[in-house]
Amino acid sequence: MTSKYSFPNDFLWGVATSSYQIEGAHATDGKGPSIWDTFTQLPGNIKNGDTGNIACDHYSRWKDDVATMKDLGVQAYRFSISWPRVLPTGNGPDINEKGLAFYDRLVDGLLDANITPYITLYHWDLPQQIQNQGGWPHRSTVDLFVNYADIVSKKLGDRVKHWITHNEPWVVSTNGYLNGHHAPGHKSWGEALSATHHLLLSHGLAVPVIRNNSPNCEVGITLNLCPAYPASPSIADQQATQQFDGEFNRWFLDPLFRGSYPEDVLTTHLSKKRIMSSDLSFIQDGDLQKISTPIDFLGLNYYSRAIIRSNEIPEEENTPVEINPGEQTDNGWEIHAESLHLLLKRLTIEYPIEAIYITENGAAYNIKPNGTSEIHDEIRIKYIHDHLIACYKSLEDNVPLRGYFVWTLMDNFEWAEGYGQKFGLIHIDDATLNRIPKDSFHWYQRTIANNSLNH
Repeated sequence: MTSKYSFPNDFLWGVATSSYQIEGAHATDGKGPSIWDTFTQLPGNIKNGDTGNIACDHYSRWKDDVATMKDLGVQAYRFSISWPRVLPTGNGPDINEKGLAFYDRLVDGLLDANITPYITLYHWDLPQQIQNQGGWPHRSTVDLFVNYADIVSKKLGDRVKHWITHNEPWVVSTNGYLNGHHAPGHKSWGEALSATHHLLLSHGLAVPVIRNNSPNCEVGITLNLCPAYPASPSIADQQATQQFDGEFNRWFLDPLFRGSYPEDVLTTHLSKKRIMSSDLSFIQDGDLQKISTPIDFLGLNYYSRAIIRSNEIPEEENTPVEINPGEQTDNGWEIHAESLHLLLKRLTIEYPIEAIYITENGAAYNIKPNGTSEIHDEIRIKYIHDHLIACYKSLEDNVPLRGYFVWTLMDNFEWAEGYGQKFGLIHIDDATLNRIPKDSFHWYQRTIANNSLNH
């Protein structure tokens, strides 16, 4: 039976991972400590006291993992470089050649398997020594990142032609420096705002460096974006939704594509005395022009929408909620594939974006193997299927969507949640670390082979 959801012949199918979540620490190769190595050692930070010390042991098992990806049929693999594995103190010229050689071998192995590498330079594992010097809230980290990007792109740029500077700067700044849920565990509005700016500035300054070292390459950045809807038609809910959209989405999109921060968000921060005018001194002349250096694509990580209810609506006021969340994944995120379609349309209408990749999309379902070591995760298949339909509709609307990367290849260390959340197409046995493909793996394999969604 032929599916009506047939994708363009050049549509790219991939999977995504990140270094700290799968590699294992393996400090014996000269890797320095990251903020996550430090954060996970502190009691109470991670569920069940889990750490990424071993993770999926991808560092030792990468050849088998590449062979598995080849069997899956993916055309691209998005992975990240561990900054402290390459530069143990975070700074050059003290390069850890053993660490850099690991990624050199991985790139060659992927190319030999006809899998295109998509490298993310920063997926949250900042070298601890840089954090000791102030981390992302300090401007000095900008130059250190650009130096790191220069070293990695010089080494791999002859073969790697697709680069992502940062993964989800919202998470780095908000979870790392505002609410303390992620490493380094700080709680400061001022630090969160300056961290955001320096993350974006380091991106803008790294783009021409990468292009110089990797001729004819594509360079972009990955944002996690969350469409927001007011819970009711009330003015309070609409205003709260506008503010959420400004802080979560436009605070990153506007400087990247318009060269400015959204004025309504700045005004709110100042009026609520979260910051003082003098606290914005980290924004220097020319910074926003550098941040808005043109890029070749936007990476989009999409998981769910947000339904916003203002906390300023008095309890006694009769303002009925008209939108309630629907079905949720095991980690409590609402499933709403249509919002991905609407978000993609909005991005191409409101911003001058040349191309988009879905660099992460997936669902946490904690389904374990049955007695025959099979994992029947039809609910994950449905989640991915429905989001791919949203991608297909977006292509019909002429959205320049170039490809789709499932999060994630295998169950791994999910940050503050430890190993309790299972997003993978592959199950990792806790005792042996053996890989067991789930039903979703085989379904995605068929989808890639057919380049279409079969019912």
